[in-house]
Amino acid sequence: MALFKLQISLPDRPGSLGAVASAIGFAGGDIRSLVVLRSEDGHGVDEITVAIPGSDPIDLLGVLGDIGGVEVISINPVI
Repeated sequence: MALFKLQISLPDRPGSLGAVASAIGFAGGDIRSLVVLRSEDGHGVDEITVAIPGSDPIDLLGVLGDIGGVEVISINPVI
């Protein structure tokens, strides 16, 4: 499994983080850590470290992109 650190923006409302976690699981990923960085203007910004099968995060980015209001700010491999 490959590790990636994502920074995401999501709506600051109940259920948003749950939808992100479910999408990560749907893509075969496993959340290894999560840090809430800040909340501003109705959006939260979180940093999530995710283990995914293989080395290409394209499926993960696809399912996260399908969630309304969620934006992947950055994604970087963890070495």
